[in-house]
Amino acid sequence: MRPTRLEKPAATRNNLKTIAALLPYLWEFKIRVILALSLLVLAKLANVSVPLVLKEIVDALDQPRAELVLPVFLLIGYGVLRLCSTLFGELRDAIFAKVTQRAIRRVANKVFSHLHSLSLRFHLERQTGGVSRDIERGTRGISFLLNFMLFNILPTLLEIGLVLAILIKQYDIRFSIIIFLTLLAYITLTLIVTEWRMIFRRTMNNMDSKANTQAIDSLLNYETVKYFGNEAWEARRYDEHLQSWEKAAVRNQTSLATLNAGQSAIIAIGVTLLMLLAADQVIDGIMTLGDLVLINAFMLQLYMPLHFLGFVYREIKHSLADMERMFTLLDENREIQDQPDAKVLAADQATIRFHHVDFSYETNRQILFDVSFDIPSGQNVAVVGHSGSGKSTLARLLFRFYDVQSGCIQINDQDIRAVTQQSLRAAMGIVPQDTVLFNDSIYYNIAYGRPEATQEEVFAAARAAHIHDFIESLPEKYATIVGERGLKLSGGEKQRVAIARTILKNPVILIFDEATSALDSNSEKRIQAELKRIAQNRTTLTIAHRLSTIADADQILVMDHGRIIERGTHQQLLASGGTYAQMWELQQQEEIDQYQHENTISAP
Repeated sequence: MRPTRLEKPAATRNNLKTIAALLPYLWEFKIRVILALSLLVLAKLANVSVPLVLKEIVDALDQPRAELVLPVFLLIGYGVLRLCSTLFGELRDAIFAKVTQRAIRRVANKVFSHLHSLSLRFHLERQTGGVSRDIERGTRGISFLLNFMLFNILPTLLEIGLVLAILIKQYDIRFSIIIFLTLLAYITLTLIVTEWRMIFRRTMNNMDSKANTQAIDSLLNYETVKYFGNEAWEARRYDEHLQSWEKAAVRNQTSLATLNAGQSAIIAIGVTLLMLLAADQVIDGIMTLGDLVLINAFMLQLYMPLHFLGFVYREIKHSLADMERMFTLLDENREIQDQPDAKVLAADQATIRFHHVDFSYETNRQILFDVSFDIPSGQNVAVVGHSGSGKSTLARLLFRFYDVQSGCIQINDQDIRAVTQQSLRAAMGIVPQDTVLFNDSIYYNIAYGRPEATQEEVFAAARAAHIHDFIESLPEKYATIVGERGLKLSGGEKQRVAIARTILKNPVILIFDEATSALDSNSEKRIQAELKRIAQNRTTLTIAHRLSTIADADQILVMDHGRIIERGTHQQLLASGGTYAQMWELQQQEEIDQYQHENTISAP
């Protein structure tokens, strides 16, 4: 069995805290909330008045034939109250709809924005499928919680209170005692069993998120699955999570059936006792036939809300369980935050300084050791070294995806920790080694560098990246959809789109992280010439593997195991005969061997 990634258990949030977090979103439309609550009260008053009018109608009709008079006004009033109890409820829902939907929108957007504000460390550890499912269920839970808590629990409790008050005032105290004990038994059973059932719901949620995470991860890596013929393996892994979900779902459903049966038994016993007592008092002449009908109508009227109250309570608990995972995301602390007095970066004529920088991703694995170098304004400093030497970490630190453990990084003598992240990243553009595109059009992906750019500016950036002619040759031209993560384009085509996107952004500082690694030799030469053109008068950090691409850099840094071991120009480093010279000689020999191999193949 292959090891699977363990998921951290979600912290259990206090239910009251979760509910309280929603109140500000309700109060944004305070007039609508007050009006909706007013209609709620009116609807319940009308509903409770219906049995009272029905009693009067029955008593009016329960007369000797000689004295019988048709109670027209009572019948009309009965119909009007029936209409009002429904009409006020519908008006309430219509008025409150905007409050609910706006709350869902605000919370979902807040979680989405918060996720983007979290550090790269969080996003490297997250499981995208599970996070997306948590947000989906959480927003759905908000809708249920707001509607049913305000418009089902509160009105049901109000109706129960009104009914008990009427019965206590007009009838034998035993009626109220029976109803009170029935309610007490019903609510006690509901609370105990529902709390027990929540463990099944949480298990279902956990397995659902894990299954969704595994499914999305597998589909995103579709080609890898095909390469290794592991379709059946992926299906088995997915089914393992579904089996656990199925087991929890079955237990959840059977426990629900048990709860419903117990609730129905309690209500049936309560109604039977009430009707026996009422019938006995009618026979004794203490109560009229209308009173019997009133008691029965009240119990029937309470039965449905009571039955629904149990359902609503269960669903609210489920909604809170759904929401707790989403709100846990909001509890994630931002590792990288702007200081309260952060200033806007003054990036003109940018000079970059790494000053005695130490950095580690994990406490027990240091990546950079006492790294110091300057990139004067308008110059190009290149960094070379073997894989894992810490080259790409420099770019991540410069973008402030992480903060250094000691030392500092400055731009124009401003510590980047003391400036706003927005202004810092606005001043920089990067062409990464691994270009990931949005599943949208080529035009959208280029324009992402500067969304407000005109169409001509987008086209100009594409021409500068030598991709315009290729795009125009496509059937749908710039409207061509690139696919998930840009998989419909080749590596070189994706790289050109990334270059065009950065050209369009027009940043003061440029970072090339092995920007031409996915290109063939001819394309690389053309793109390198273009990159040199756009890098003129810009401060540039070039991270490279092919030394031939950075031979004309103003300064070259050679890194090994997180330390700068050599620095100088291309000629100086060759003359010193150190690590750089050895790397240069090795790559030159590889290029000669490749050239000879290609000529041998092409020879007749």
